[in-house]
Amino acid sequence: MSDVEVGGFAPAGPAGGPQRLFVDGVWVEPDGGHYEVIDPATEEVVGLAPEASRAQVWQAASAARAAFGTWSRTSPQERAAVLDRAADIVQRDFAAHAELARAETGATTGTARGMQVAVAVARFRRYARGALEPVETGLPPQVNEAGPMGKAGVLGALAVRQPVGVVTCITSYNNPWANPSGKIAPALAMGNTVVVKPAPQDPLSVYRMAAALAEAGAPPGVVNVVSGASPEVGEASVDSPDVDMVSFTGSTPVGQRIGEVCGRGMKRQLMELGGKGAAIVFDDADVDAAVAGIGTTFSFYSGQICTAPTRVIVQRRLYEPLLEKLTRYASYLKVGDPRDRDTVVGPLISAAHRERVESYVELGRKEGARLVAGGDPMSPRPPRGFYFTPTLLADCTPGMRVVREEIFGPVVVVVPFDGEGEAAEEEAVALANDSDYGLLSYVWSADVARAFRVARRLRAGGVGVNTIGRNMEAPFGGFKQSGVGRDCGSYALGAYSETQAVVWAG
Repeated sequence: MSDVEVGGFAPAGPAGGPQRLFVDGVWVEPDGGHYEVIDPATEEVVGLAPEASRAQVWQAASAARAAFGTWSRTSPQERAAVLDRAADIVQRDFAAHAELARAETGATTGTARGMQVAVAVARFRRYARGALEPVETGLPPQVNEAGPMGKAGVLGALAVRQPVGVVTCITSYNNPWANPSGKIAPALAMGNTVVVKPAPQDPLSVYRMAAALAEAGAPPGVVNVVSGASPEVGEASVDSPDVDMVSFTGSTPVGQRIGEVCGRGMKRQLMELGGKGAAIVFDDADVDAAVAGIGTTFSFYSGQICTAPTRVIVQRRLYEPLLEKLTRYASYLKVGDPRDRDTVVGPLISAAHRERVESYVELGRKEGARLVAGGDPMSPRPPRGFYFTPTLLADCTPGMRVVREEIFGPVVVVVPFDGEGEAAEEEAVALANDSDYGLLSYVWSADVARAFRVARRLRAGGVGVNTIGRNMEAPFGGFKQSGVGRDCGSYALGAYSETQAVVWAG
């Protein structure tokens, strides 16, 4: 390993060449060479990402283990200062970071700026404050009578949050700034050390984040980044004996495989997995507000977001008006180069993913769904880029695969329901809960009491009532196959900690 000075952007190779790994505070040449990171909008090469070997991943975990003892004993104020300085450094280079995020993900410029890099800055700030939150909770004293356990007396107790240890953070491709920072920042705030394994499609942004943390004063080994297109890299980051916890965002099948490995080693898990968000729309709803919320599925990250309201369950009386308005909404959205100011829908992440989305739409048609809008990559298809038009499938039924499976693209499926009063609520809830997923669901109704009543019955980790907005202090996570555990706000600090009981005789 050759030591390379850290400052500004993550050092690449000689003369700005291929990116290096970041292990134990050192920029390291990868054993497996490099692979190309492709701009989904142009199919041009953004940069060369390093391919770590299994040995290098385990070296990173070993470095994190060695750094844990000292970092976990630093004062909360010191950890807070590192996170605050990292936020300043990311903000300093904001424009360049946003452009890289746009190029790696195909996100529009507005999304790359406002929902990727800006969110990372905000999360470093939030968990700088989080490092200062109390970790001790006093419990009611217990009065014990004399007996076999000893003399009569009073026992006091504290519940103390302690860091877990070494945390592997495996991040998703749809947001290479907000997602990693949402794992790294609370983990560091609690005194953990981390090994970050970014998604292979867009790892370069995460190396810039590591460089910012190193420049901010994170000691060697506290933050390590290892990337690779091979599954071996992810496997090594989970099965290393130095890893105590895995925080994963991604698909349910991959999460299940990670969970099996973690189970063998009794490693802690935080899993944010797939979603098939149900949007219940009652016939008294503000249809324009519902359409605006549901329509974000077409545009936000081009539908590549697990929280999207992709499964619309609408009361029969409002069915045709909602379809008409959703169709019109989709037609207004410009699909194209994400660098253009008026573009709303950028490309999907890869050609393979576009083919997957296309195949689902064709499957839906074969299953009997009616194609109301979209359904093709674009006509005429641009010579380059992985574009797909916003697509609306109507007349869907609960058993269709397009209704049951996560498509992860700009595709909305619509299922009608009947009944009035309580019968309508019963049918809507049954349809919404008839899913393997349970991340975020939504209810639109002018009767707020009914909306809240229905929300409480939904088997989902979160429910939006007449909104798709999220409160970032609220717990975030899923029921069923949408995940394990909760993060965001102070809940993330709990997720990256173990609770210890300290008892004494008073």
